[in-house]
Amino acid sequence: MKTTLTEENYLKALFHLVDNEGKVTINELSKFLNVKMPSVNNMMKKFSDKNWVVYETYKPLKVTEKGRREASLVVRKHRLTEMFLVKKMNFGWENVHEIAEQLEHVHSKIFFDKMDEILDHPKFDPHGEPIPDKDGNIISQDLQKLSDCKVSDQVVFASVTLSDDAFLNYLTERKLLLNTKIKIIKIEDFDRSVTIEVDGKQEVLSKKATEKILVKK
Repeated sequence: MKTTLTEENYLKALFHLVDNEGKVTINELSKFLNVKMPSVNNMMKKFSDKNWVVYETYKPLKVTEKGRREASLVVRKHRLTEMFLVKKMNFGWENVHEIAEQLEHVHSKIFFDKMDEILDHPKFDPHGEPIPDKDGNIISQDLQKLSDCKVSDQVVFASVTLSDDAFLNYLTERKLLLNTKIKIIKIEDFDRSVTIEVDGKQEVLSKKATEKILVKK
């Protein structure tokens, strides 16, 4: 049976919220989705019946391997769509999230497999996040927040944790794009704002921004 739009939104939330042990609480889901806890409880009981989660009253949910795969496949559709919009339709990376939110609910595996083929099987989406393969497997990355870097560190901009239009426009205006080389020049003690150097030019980023930028060495 095909998953519903609401189920897919819950699956995607599980994907984003699950911890290293595969656990997430009802309260976390409620806040993330802005849905009342009784509604979340009812949906998780349905997920338990489908063997997507292990549901026990007053305990964190445990996402099963089957549930993890289902969640990954929803995310795969979203991230492939974003990549297609950027690479084949010339959308800016700040303009694709909302469109992908709509297209991710298309129930045609062959459609997304063809999209994957046309894109030559990309490993990452336009925001640097890994794209699950058609079996739901996902590449692990060793990344750190820019806010955790030290003065004189030289890193490469690898991903963002927020695909909000305003934030991506903020980065674009500063010519901060994926794979950009960044050098940490100064960190302010007062507000933890960071002065960086990119292509010989210096830019000051707020702590709020540096916490949402992921880099690799």
